[in-house]
Amino acid sequence: MWKKEDVKSQAVPENPSAISTSPALPAIGGSPTREPSSAPVSSKASACISQGIRIKGEVTGSEDLFVDGHVEGKLNLSNGSLTVGPNGEVKADIFAREVIVRGRVDGKIVGREKIQLWSTGNVAGDLQTERLSIEDGAVLRGRVEIETGKPLDKFSEARGAAAGASRSGPVPVSSGSAAD
Repeated sequence: MWKKEDVKSQAVPENPSAISTSPALPAIGGSPTREPSSAPVSSKASACISQGIRIKGEVTGSEDLFVDGHVEGKLNLSNGSLTVGPNGEVKADIFAREVIVRGRVDGKIVGREKIQLWSTGNVAGDLQTERLSIEDGAVLRGRVEIETGKPLDKFSEARGAAAGASRSGPVPVSSGSAAD
């Protein structure tokens, strides 16, 4: 009689290319055994341009993309999310639903919903988005345009009325103490 305790689990090799693609031997009952596998792959798993890959040209799609290699040209992910990994270098204009920058980007970034710059991120170009998150240590050289869908005139009027409408033009931002 077969007992579950008698079966020894197979070790998964550390090198993924060492995994055999040949079918498993049938068990005593005649049904094939399944080799252990890593986490299940979902249909929403993002595509990946890994560290050793270089692409010149236009990349388009509607799925999520992770770039840890080098891309030069144009990236257009209409409904997808783009993540530039810590080793990623992108010299392209980017249009996506959401953009996360952990590496280097040279070009305009349009993130319809959100742009995130992680502490290791380095961007040289203009940003246009609805929401922006910048961690300490991130580098940004360019302009930022926040588009919330609200009319800017009403926002400017409310801000002017609150400030007494005595100033016009840009408001200076100080990072020093209040006694400046």
